[in-house]
Amino acid sequence: MLNQDQSKQFLIKLAKTKMPYGKYKGKYMIDLPEHYVVWYKTKGFPKGQIGKMLATVYELKVNGLEELVRRIQRNS
Repeated sequence: MLNQDQSKQFLIKLAKTKMPYGKYKGKYMIDLPEHYVVWYKTKGFPKGQIGKMLATVYELKVNGLEELVRRIQRNS
């Protein structure tokens, strides 16, 4: 479980990270189409940092919270 500062740092990193591979390579993670993130959810997220970020993007999109990351992007 992440503490509040770790969660904040993770969201900042997520806001700045682009998809490193695949069909949407180069797109900011938060801008990935919802159907693509749902596909990963059903297929299984990859291990490591990218998998954690994709899982977080999934949760943000399902709960309508993408604006949190977009606000970080605008303020960075």
